[in-house]
Amino acid sequence: MKAKLILLSLAVAGFAMSASAQTREKYTSNGADNIFISATIGGSTTYSGKSEGGFGKIAPHVTVSLGKWFNPVIGIRAQGGLWRTNYYTNHASGAITSAGQLARNKQENHKSMGVVRLDGIYNLTNAIMGYDPDRLFTLSVFAGPGLTFTKSANGIFRADGQTMTYQRIVPGNKTEKMRAHINGSVGLLGKFNVSPELDVDVEVRGEVADSYLGAKSTASSIGAIYAGLGLTYTIGGKKFVKMTQVVDNSALNDEINRLRQELADARNKPAEVRTVTETKTVTETKFNKTPIFFKIGSSKLDAYAKAAVKLVAEGIKSSGGTYKVQAYADKGTGSVATNQKLTDARAKAVYDALIAEGVSANQLEIVSNGGVANLFSEPETTRVVIMGVE
Repeated sequence: MKAKLILLSLAVAGFAMSASAQTREKYTSNGADNIFISATIGGSTTYSGKSEGGFGKIAPHVTVSLGKWFNPVIGIRAQGGLWRTNYYTNHASGAITSAGQLARNKQENHKSMGVVRLDGIYNLTNAIMGYDPDRLFTLSVFAGPGLTFTKSANGIFRADGQTMTYQRIVPGNKTEKMRAHINGSVGLLGKFNVSPELDVDVEVRGEVADSYLGAKSTASSIGAIYAGLGLTYTIGGKKFVKMTQVVDNSALNDEINRLRQELADARNKPAEVRTVTETKTVTETKFNKTPIFFKIGSSKLDAYAKAAVKLVAEGIKSSGGTYKVQAYADKGTGSVATNQKLTDARAKAVYDALIAEGVSANQLEIVSNGGVANLFSEPETTRVVIMGVE
């Protein structure tokens, strides 16, 4: 039974993790992006078997999860939970009838439970309809193996003369011990998109576990249904990069090297050429249209952007001129309001970084352009702040 549970849960999880090759080719999640934390509260009911009385009364439960989306369709999470399970049994008395049948004695029981699970998640909505960061609701399926922890005597029934008694696995031990029981589960996860960082979750899970009722039941497995409402917080917000739009690092390196050479050439010019007049000094040392690129949906300066800002700051300080910090976003990604907010943040990030490098605020002018059509050949080159003079 344990082997079947493991194989079933892993097979379903494996299907979820290997599906939608087309989507994986379109989007990816960089590094530590799209890591999330979830908390869910709800109710559960335990099925001890038809012969044991069916479903028990609903009991409360709480779960906490830590996971990551590898792209808009494929994700994984580790989950831990605590709850109280209520269940019925009909065979707990250990007595038989005069006809030699096991006597029924329906009883209501309960246990304190703990569980750990590993779920593979497959977003059906994004797989079928394509990824949209502004979509209000998505539906996912998930599946995976786990362990259920609870106290159990793990006894078995046996015939003994004219009475029916049970014998515990640990001879002479009449107390229950904490044991781990293998489980496997599948479920549905609905997500309401509140913001790039926050989702409201609705979750339903069906689970089968190796029986933890011991001598109180003849059942070899236990079923359970869980339903809950929760919140998910994505650290840093949801950030998926289109594979065909990933900025080429070699191109950024080339741009940084070009800036270095430009500044070196300006510094190496003869003093008399650089200082003929104040106007001549500014004209000779100003650079024009220098790009500082950003990742999709981000206003954070990465290592390449910080290197470019440092070089730009050196040029501005040596020129004494006035420069525009012009921020842009890709019109095809995100709403008008989102892109305007994003370009405001990108311009402010570059402005603050330049000030930190010693540039005077009087030399800088911020221009936030919102979402625009492609500035160059590819959409990723539009996620940019362009420094320079007109």
